[in-house]
Amino acid sequence: MRKFILDFERPVAELEEKLEELKQLSSAGQPDIAAEIGYLEAQIEKLRVHIYSNLTPWQRVQIARHPDRPRTLDYIEAIFTDFIELKGDRLFADDPAMIGGFARLDHVKAMVVGTQKGRNTKENVMRNFGMPHPEGYRKALRLMTLADKNALPIISFIDTLGAYPGIGAEERGQAAAIATNLMTMAKLSVPIIAVNIGEGGSGGALALGVADTVLMLENSYYSVISPEGCASILWRDNAKAPTAAEELGLTADKLLEHGLVDTVIKEPLGGAHRAPALVARDLKKALVAAVRRHLTKTPGELVEGRYARMRAVGSFESAEEAAEASE
Repeated sequence: MRKFILDFERPVAELEEKLEELKQLSSAGQPDIAAEIGYLEAQIEKLRVHIYSNLTPWQRVQIARHPDRPRTLDYIEAIFTDFIELKGDRLFADDPAMIGGFARLDHVKAMVVGTQKGRNTKENVMRNFGMPHPEGYRKALRLMTLADKNALPIISFIDTLGAYPGIGAEERGQAAAIATNLMTMAKLSVPIIAVNIGEGGSGGALALGVADTVLMLENSYYSVISPEGCASILWRDNAKAPTAAEELGLTADKLLEHGLVDTVIKEPLGGAHRAPALVARDLKKALVAAVRRHLTKTPGELVEGRYARMRAVGSFESAEEAAEASE
């Protein structure tokens, strides 16, 4: 099966195809062909470093959406043991776009919740392309409340374009479900670690993101709106999405600079799908460290720290300060 290639990756892909053709030649062991192979390998590596070391925000958004990028269940399988999935919101239905259950992180019992995308068209339709309905957020809330009752740390995985905006979702209280998650997570007395592994769209992502520590993979993004949505509103032109991505400041480095995330996990050149085991290993180290650090805190310290963290986000200027600055 031909692998999925992003537009800006095509120069590398073309050289890789040529390299593969040379390696398949019966004369590949001849000195002149071997030298050509070595030269191509060096050129490919140089080009790869040049492209992936100078990614634009829009290109990072594209990598975050890559169909081969590891999903929540991939990380659960690679990082945790003894995962037991729990389903249903006890009110309406189960939402396959939101998954969760008990698991062990090393020897620590925990509750894991997260949005889940599919790997192909059939899976994406079943998972609603990772966009939860209200019952998905209520299921996550039920599991997080259960974790609080049993004094278990909570680890949430974020990878969603946003909450599903359909009529049925609105009729069943999408906004209220998200708001309830925000309010409840702010008051839970157990450690909460959130991880952005791909897309972090609007309130649909924030409904799992009120945490004591927020981790983020290097090529993930967090934004109040998708670049396409922003471009459609501001310029009435989806083709302006790259410009919108630049203006939104949605990349991991920008968010770290503004204190919206605490740690950025490096990815291999090309994205997490290039070496998923390596990314899972580094992510596990960061999760273990964060959980251990917060397990030593009292419930009161956790709630107060979480509140202070959220209050510190953003900046404002009072009328008096604005007046003084204009004088």
